[in-house]
Amino acid sequence: MYRLGIDVGGTNTDAVLIDEQLQVTAEVKYPTSADIYDGIVGALREVLRVSGVDKSEISMAMLGTTQCTNAIVERKHLAPIGILRIGAPATRGIRPMVDWAEDICRIAAGSAIVGGGFEYDGKELAPFDREAARAFFEEMKGQVEAIAISCVFSTVRDDHEKEAAKLCREIMGENIPISISSEIGSMGLIERENATILNAALCQVAKRFTEGFARSLQEEGVNNARIYLSQNDGTLMTMEYARRYPILTIACGPTNSICGAGYLSSRKDAVVIDVGGTTTDLGVIQNGFPRESGVAVTIGGVRTNFRMPDVISIGLGGGSIVRQLPDGSVTVGPDSVGYEITTKALVFGGDTMTATDAAVRLGMADIGDKSLAANMEEETAKKAMEAIRAFIEDGIDAMKTSNQAVDVILTGGGSIIVPEDLKGAAAVTKPEHYGTANAIGSAISKVSGTLEQLINYDEVPREEALEQARIEATELAISAGALRDTVEIIDIEDVPLAYYPGNTNRVKIKAAGKLA
Repeated sequence: MYRLGIDVGGTNTDAVLIDEQLQVTAEVKYPTSADIYDGIVGALREVLRVSGVDKSEISMAMLGTTQCTNAIVERKHLAPIGILRIGAPATRGIRPMVDWAEDICRIAAGSAIVGGGFEYDGKELAPFDREAARAFFEEMKGQVEAIAISCVFSTVRDDHEKEAAKLCREIMGENIPISISSEIGSMGLIERENATILNAALCQVAKRFTEGFARSLQEEGVNNARIYLSQNDGTLMTMEYARRYPILTIACGPTNSICGAGYLSSRKDAVVIDVGGTTTDLGVIQNGFPRESGVAVTIGGVRTNFRMPDVISIGLGGGSIVRQLPDGSVTVGPDSVGYEITTKALVFGGDTMTATDAAVRLGMADIGDKSLAANMEEETAKKAMEAIRAFIEDGIDAMKTSNQAVDVILTGGGSIIVPEDLKGAAAVTKPEHYGTANAIGSAISKVSGTLEQLINYDEVPREEALEQARIEATELAISAGALRDTVEIIDIEDVPLAYYPGNTNRVKIKAAGKLA
């Protein structure tokens, strides 16, 4: 049986087939289309043709997509929603979406702040105001396509959020998509609420790309495959889970590349540099999984605090345009010819100098017609390569947590432009199949569960509390689709909170296992 992995990038859609021993059977790159499904179908057809695999032997299909990111950034296809915050009177000073741009605020058909919420230790701030919530849901009925519910300290106690969700379904129907903040974000009401609002607004986008992927597989005769979507912690989720939490697909591309790089190089700790046609993403693989960002992340101008990979992006890729300035200096990017590189770059008969042309001119790569690279002066190519080197070395320094040299893994089709002697790198590896590491990462990913709680060790002894948290994280991974016997704890955070009374700690535990 085989696994199919597909990752949609800005320039190419990559597809791979992985056998039962997790070895790459076939890999292809196919141009990404304006309608991403044309690119997905094209990549699927091509990888099936190249491999010659019987379609009935594909048992799993995984997709990494940029649909949700694009919808937020471009303000397209977002559903009209209603926003309920439980936290009056304490939180009325700052209304929902207070610092959002006007063009995205339009998704909110209405919002309300009702009584309820909790203290940091789980004590009730005020009773849940059911009547006010009921009035709001009745007002929103027929006006919105989804509801976002947030509550003060719901990550400690989610009673009021669940009660509100139950009430919402009674009034608006069982099929109304409801996003609950305690299931999405971390500590911090406003950022958690923001993430929940975005998640609710993505409900139609999620339905479209999950149904579209399933339809594409069926049309191509891949009928026996269980379908999974990549999420941004380097693990997988089912179609049903993706429809409930579409926001978790944001930034899944870089995490797929990080996971794929770790698998291909057999390294559990390294800096991963994924170079595409337009941008370069730098991330860190830590204990076999992408390192998570420890700060609030802004998506499309919206500040959020749900989990995101610790990734930085720079405007450098294989299609980055090289320019020689009047003073003799040379710049690279940030603009790029992108997917048009096969017609616009010098080595493909075009008239635009690109980073790929510089690499070919200096003998670092063998792509296109090498003789055409002679149209770029060698000195220009050298200066361009020094600029590329500076970009990459600065990025490595930004990702390091000490002054020690680190292992570096190069992935992505554009990594041919990166020199392999880099300051700050102990060793630079470009593994086999580096060009499709993102699709490979999607295909070999595990499933996970993450638990985050505030625990007072004066009330529950530390070891007892951590053991219970491990059990709960394990059960979350199993409920997400992991085989019980394969689940292991891969990350534990236990942080004392000095600004809370007692011996209060923020405990965060992540468990992951193989697909069931």
